[in-house]
Formats: sequence, C-alpha cells, structure tokens
Amino acid sequence: MSDRRTKHRALVVDDEPDIRDLLSLTLRRMQVEVETANDRATAVRRLGSEVFDLVLTDMRLPDGDGLDVVQWIQQQRPGVPVAVITAHGNVETAVRALKLGAFDFVSKPLDLGALRKGDSGTGKELVARLIHESGPRRDGPFVPVNCGAIPSELMESELFGHKKGSFTGAVADKEGLIRSAEGGTLFLDEVADLPLHMQVKLLRVIQEKSVRPVGETREVPVDVRILSATHRRLDELVKGGRFREDLYYRINVIELRVPALRERLDDVPALVDVLLDRVARQIGVRRPQISDEAMDKLLSYAYPGNVRELENILERAVTLCSHHRVEPEDIQLKQGQLLSDLPELSGRAASDELGVDGLEGQLESIQREAIVRALEQTRYNKTRAAELLGMTFRQLRYRVKKLGIE
Repeated sequence: MSDRRTKHRALVVDDEPDIRDLLSLTLRRMQVEVETANDRATAVRRLGSEVFDLVLTDMRLPDGDGLDVVQWIQQQRPGVPVAVITAHGNVETAVRALKLGAFDFVSKPLDLGALRKGDSGTGKELVARLIHESGPRRDGPFVPVNCGAIPSELMESELFGHKKGSFTGAVADKEGLIRSAEGGTLFLDEVADLPLHMQVKLLRVIQEKSVRPVGETREVPVDVRILSATHRRLDELVKGGRFREDLYYRINVIELRVPALRERLDDVPALVDVLLDRVARQIGVRRPQISDEAMDKLLSYAYPGNVRELENILERAVTLCSHHRVEPEDIQLKQGQLLSDLPELSGRAASDELGVDGLEGQLESIQREAIVRALEQTRYNKTRAAELLGMTFRQLRYRVKKLGIE
C-alpha cells in the first residue's frame, strides 16, 4: 500500500481552545488534515519536524506573536503559505504581516466562509498589472488593495483618507489609497469582501469621480481607473443581498475570467519568465536561466496553489540552483499533484493527444495549421515564428510538442 499523502495538512496556531476547535472542524469538513499548537514554540517545533500545506496563526501568542511564526516560515519553510488571524489587528499590522510573507490577514470574529474559497492565487494581480501597463495610464501609479486584509472599522480611512483630528489617532492628514492612485489604476482584489456601507461609498466615488476623506466637509476630485477581482460569484451575492446590485453593474462592465493555472498550462512558460525576474530581484541575485527539462517538469504539474504556488516553487528553485541555471532537480513539487496522478486531468490530456472530435479537436486543428504556416513562412525559425504568432518562444515550443508537430 502506498503511503503517499492524499490530503492537505494544516497547522492551526492559537492559544484559545474554542478558536482551535472551530478552525479544526471547518478545515476537516473541507477534507484537510489538521494539527494544532497553542504557542509559538510548539508551532515552530511541529513545523520543523512535520510537513504542512497551510498555517493559520493567531497574532497574539503566549510566547510571541504571529509575525514571529510568519518570519520563521519564510526563512525555514518558504513554500508554506501562512495566514494571520487576530482580533487586535490594524492596518499597519496587516501590511507588516503581508510584507513579511503572509498571504492573507483575517480579523476576528472569523468569517468561516473565507476559509471555503474556490481557487485563489490564480494570478489576478498579474492580469491587472498587465492591463495597467498596456493602457494609456501606464505612466501612472498601480495601487493594489486587498479588501479582505483591511479591518472593516479602518477601511474608510484607508481607502478615502482622513483629516487630522477627525478621530483618535488621526495625528496627521492622510491621503488614502484611492487618491494615491491618481492618474493610474486602483486594483481592488477580493472586492466581494467590502462591507455594504463601503460598497455605497465606493459606488459614489465611481459615479461622482470624487472622494470625501473622513472628517472633511468637501469632495476631492479623483481621476483613477478601477479594476476589481474576486474568487466569489458576485451575481449570487447580489441575489442573497450581500452585494449591491447597482455597484455590481458599475464594476462589471468588462468581465475577464482567470481560470485555475491547471486549466491554462500554456501560460506557464510566460509566467515563469515574469516570475523569475521578480524572484531574482527579491532575493538579490542574477536572474537564472531555466533548462528545457526543468520547464517540462513544471508543465507536468497541476498547481493546486495556482500562480502563487508556481512563484513559491521558483523561489525555492532559484535558491537551490547552481551556476545560475534551474535544472529539474531544483524543482520541488508536491506528491500526488502531477497531471498523471489526477484521473480527471490525465484522461483529458490523453484524449487531447488522440485528437478527439468536437470543439477541442477543432481548436487544436486550427492551432496546428496556424503554427505550421508560421513555421513555413519563417523557414522553420521558431523565434521568428513565435513573434509572428504573438507568443513567446517557450510557448511556441510547448504547443509544437503538445500538438505533435515535427
């Protein structure tokens, strides 16, 4: 019998037994194995000796805080995603947690529905940045905002700004995130997490093209483009009264669906090019090359963690590789998540290779014909053919291999 793990494992770190039990019950209902720790020392000890796919940690612990756990994970287990949970949070703490490497920040009382997401980390911000950089506002600022990471009681001040003395702790005027995006793009990630009263205020900003900072009596004009994203079905939230219908129609002018990465493996080579640049800058090393064999290995994986997981994989690979070149042995993938391990994906891939009839078969036939024509026109110069087709060299090579073009 194989001992390969078939379930994800999570570590819940909290000194309150009720919170540990509640989170454990919720995660187990999601078919996630759960272990717990009631302090930082126990958490670090378990992380050092066991394998986890996710860590949820309280901010305040008896022998430290959640930021200590985040820092330890980033240094010792950089591939493990960690979220910080607290009833004592503020925006500064949230920003600090995210900068240290936490992928999310959740305030108590806990919204258990947030733990039951569909696919996340699919690359929504990458898409938003691409839209920004490809448009007329490319010279303006790009300001990403995670709506789910800002405590609701501070959201108005963070988005709209405030006037000095408008509330306790407002020791100076604050511009606000919306005005900081003047002339550029404001990206509202997880827009479905906006409280209803903030949805009303955001709708007014869109309609009037102005904001009113907290404590201010006048409106301040703003010129920003707003892009928004969410993993949730906004139309269903509208029906349930949890998202304003008028705001939904205002922001849903042009809708783009960003599928899970496993559904668009053609994008992997292009994403690798972008992410290698980012990872190299963050680590402070020269951007490495990646071998064809290493790329093939990346293309064999299902990416349950989507683009975020691909970036973590590449970060480890860049750290481990020698001679500024990523090889297959530098690519560490989770067991049980290869395409060949997943029947629903491997079966679909096999039928694609056999050229089945129907829409998929027709699309592949069209792609094959276009690629062959481009290769013939460029006398089989793949670099020039890729330029002609509007794709990268790696994307063309992947399509040539997948479609069986000799």
